[in-house]
Amino acid sequence: MPTQIQSLKAVILCQLLSNSFQPIYVFRYDNKYKTIYIQAGASESIAVIINADGEWEFV
Repeated sequence: MPTQIQSLKAVILCQLLSNSFQPIYVFRYDNKYKTIYIQAGASESIAVIINADGEWEFV
């Protein structure tokens, strides 16, 4: 399960994407690496990984 801070960061990032009218195609939690992966954007060009500590980065 995602950590509390990781879950909150995911909601914030999804809200920012939604406010920018960017479609979200993939939202996935990886049990092995304990990360959340989000793929979004009109051409699926936005990819974000959120670590367990809430830090996130574009990939």
